Amino acid sequence: MARHARVTALAGNLSFATSTPFTKLLDGCGLSKSARDTRRVHARIIKTRFSAKVFIQNWLIHVYVRCGCLDDARRVFDRMPEKNTFTWNAILGGLIRSGSLDEAEKIFGSMPEPDQCSWNSMLSGYAQHERFEEALQRFRKMHRENYVLNEYSFGSALRACARLADMHMGQQIQALISKSECSSDVHMGSALIDMYSKCGNVAFSWNSLITCYEQNGPASEALEVFVSMMDCGFEIDEVTLASVVSAYASLSALKEGMQIHARVVKCDKFRNDVVLGNALVDMYSECSRISEARAVFDRMPTRNIVSATSMVSGYAKAASLKTARVMFTRMMEKNVVSRNALIAGYTQNGQNEEAFGLFHLLKREAIEPTHYTFGNLLNACANLADLQLGQQAHAHVLKHGFRFQSGEESDIFVGNSLIDMYVNCGAVEDGLWVFKNMLERDKVSWNAIIVGYAQNGYGIEALEIFRKMLVSGERPDRVTMIRVLCACSHAGLVEEGRHYFKQMVEEYDLAPVKDHYTCMVDLLGQASCLSEAKDLIETMPMQPDAVVWGSLLAACKVHKDITLGKYVAEKLLEIDPSNSGPYILLSNMYAECKKWGEVVRVRKLMRQRGVVKQPGCSWIEIQGQVHVFIVKDKRLPHKGDIYSLLRSLLGQMKQDGYIAITDDYDAYEELSESDLMSYDEELSESDLMSYEMEMPVDAAVC
Repeated sequence: MARHARVTALAGNLSFATSTPFTKLLDGCGLSKSARDTRRVHARIIKTRFSAKVFIQNWLIHVYVRCGCLDDARRVFDRMPEKNTFTWNAILGGLIRSGSLDEAEKIFGSMPEPDQCSWNSMLSGYAQHERFEEALQRFRKMHRENYVLNEYSFGSALRACARLADMHMGQQIQALISKSECSSDVHMGSALIDMYSKCGNVAFSWNSLITCYEQNGPASEALEVFVSMMDCGFEIDEVTLASVVSAYASLSALKEGMQIHARVVKCDKFRNDVVLGNALVDMYSECSRISEARAVFDRMPTRNIVSATSMVSGYAKAASLKTARVMFTRMMEKNVVSRNALIAGYTQNGQNEEAFGLFHLLKREAIEPTHYTFGNLLNACANLADLQLGQQAHAHVLKHGFRFQSGEESDIFVGNSLIDMYVNCGAVEDGLWVFKNMLERDKVSWNAIIVGYAQNGYGIEALEIFRKMLVSGERPDRVTMIRVLCACSHAGLVEEGRHYFKQMVEEYDLAPVKDHYTCMVDLLGQASCLSEAKDLIETMPMQPDAVVWGSLLAACKVHKDITLGKYVAEKLLEIDPSNSGPYILLSNMYAECKKWGEVVRVRKLMRQRGVVKQPGCSWIEIQGQVHVFIVKDKRLPHKGDIYSLLRSLLGQMKQDGYIAITDDYDAYEELSESDLMSYDEELSESDLMSYEMEMPVDAAVC
């Protein structure tokens, strides 16, 4: 009554400058489903300049349909000189809701450009009004004309299959679902169970739902369905157990997986099944139990290429790359999947050159690489920070026609790997070019480009990309927020960092983890907000680790806060007494303040506790060969040239006014000018003359 009185009062005196009040009034009429109020507002609209506006007339059709006044809606529709897709869909929905399907079919046939919503409305209408044959005909035609099938399309079609007991058509629809973005939709799983149950195949319906959860997640749901299946007394077959074992593998649930294995061993029906055997090999491999995986493999009476590939992958994950290569070499039949498993193993274990060697072998054998091949190859390029190799890999990606989009064979992650490779090589603009030219992007794409800008010193640009991510509708996750806080740290944006740290909890409902706290401590430490950083650490909901305390200690050294530095160092030594880092930093802080007695005390404490500092190390790559240099290392082949050059450089630096920085006491202890001079004296003139130092132009220094 109150709403009706308000509409009546407003309708009596309508002279609005814009159409917005009319849309709000119509919205209220639709909520109350008041035909009288709708007609009253309509009467006033007719007398205004907004009466010919298409969107106002669309609103009228929509509200009349909601009020059950289909004749009024149809009159508005018929009198409209100009219509858009929303107009057609509004009247189509009204006719379908009233059961006037034949009339709806005529309207649909008259539509100049029916869209996905139009097709789904007709499909749903036929299914709801039990015209199931026509519903499936509409589904087939929709698929044939390449309209995107979504959860509404599949739901209506499966309902029709269930009522017609058409399991053959249902299986075809399930195949389409498995290749679509709806494959992980819980409602699709329920619809499939209903369809198979009504078709008389109850066991198949349970297996379908278990497989759906196992392949698309969450795997824990697959196990809950499995338990329900057993509680209901249904017979379990090898398909059920294979899916359940795979679910345990994805959860690394070794104990439960072994229980299933015990059940398999006791049953002759399951013991020799190849698919189930492969699932068990994979489960043990995923749980880092490679010996048990090999035992299952060796006992299998029949093996296939999947069996051997699972073992190759298992050995590779266990870092047993030589055994993985031997297993791969002995395979009677190899395919791109088995090669991908070995390439991934090499990449994950830092043997990136071997990964490239295997890729070249794959190309020589004329085997078509897949998106997984290129994903691993680009990761190897990123690990090596080799831009030239990465560009060659990018050329291969383009030649194979990857467009970075979702679908049956989603290749978005290849684009993400390209972005990661370029930014790791410092080619941020090239990474941005890839990002902009991807047909589709996911959260990982945004995260990759944000971290690329951040880690290359473009913190402000990284935050601008984050804002664009939010505008695009992509919701940030914990990884995104770590990247954002790192960007703030790189750019020294303290207030922005505080804002985003607060925002992730209040707006995005993301509880901070250790990495978020570490980023904030690093940011606050750089800004000399040491007390705030300390308070933040001590209010962490989890136990602070050595990384977060170490970040604060480094900040204490930079800002010369010895009191807090001593407190933080003690915290670090409680966590890891054998770590030399806190001792060295604290010693250097005392040295900067000329507190030599404290320096001696810290060094003495290190000796008493048996803590040894690892010597400093650097390396240089020349023509593909890496040369490692360690402090005070006198075993280098070109040591004469090296020390002679260092002495020469030191002399030039002094001539140019260089004064040694004594802040880093530890560095002077490791290698001082006297070390260079004394060592140089050990070399005879003939020694110095016998060495010839060559430095190519393309030498890469790390």
